[in-house]
Amino acid sequence: MQEVGEIMHLAGSGRVIIQLSKELVEGQILCDEKGTRVAKVNEMIGPVSRPYASATPLTNSIKKYIGKSVYATEQSPVNKPKKFRRRK
Repeated sequence: MQEVGEIMHLAGSGRVIIQLSKELVEGQILCDEKGTRVAKVNEMIGPVSRPYASATPLTNSIKKYIGKSVYATEQSPVNKPKKFRRRK
């Protein structure tokens, strides 16, 4: 896992705002240092030089992660190939 940013605050819409240090893709799952899934990136916002991400929380206790670093998983679910496909 590689560190990608820090959770800044919880927005009024219920999403988490994350200040990024590395570039991410939409749909990326973010974890804490223990590997617990914390958030899923919805959109990139802010300036290109120092972007922010708006993410949907994946845990009920998101307030305890504010101010903590988040890490990206090795393989994004967006790029992950599907294992099983339904036959027609």
